[in-house]
Amino acid sequence: MGYPANLTDAQWNFIKPIFEQSRGKYGNRSKWDKRVLVNAVLYINKTGCQWNMLPKDFPPYTTVSSFFHRAKAKGIWTQMNMQLVELSRISSGRSHQPSYALIDSQSVKTTGNADNRDYDGGKKQRD
Repeated sequence: MGYPANLTDAQWNFIKPIFEQSRGKYGNRSKWDKRVLVNAVLYINKTGCQWNMLPKDFPPYTTVSSFFHRAKAKGIWTQMNMQLVELSRISSGRSHQPSYALIDSQSVKTTGNADNRDYDGGKKQRD
């Protein structure tokens, strides 16, 4: 069944090599196609549903969950995201890598280690 979160053929063809190169020495032992598993993960991400509420036309939620966590441990999602960011930058006429980054004050922790200075409400004095 088609869902709005499903990958198009062009999208799948772009990320398919990432999943093919991450196979173990025994290849793909799963009876489920990787595209179906990725579509199930995207469905969960898009809808925010719980694993066990995945529609029945996807693989069992335990299979999808296991696939997601194994791919996360292997760094596949990070690698895929990096490639998609590069593609997006190139398609908008920019360099594939940013030349600088901006960090605002809300992103950086600016406080150092605190000394043992507290206000003791019972004593009404500072230590």
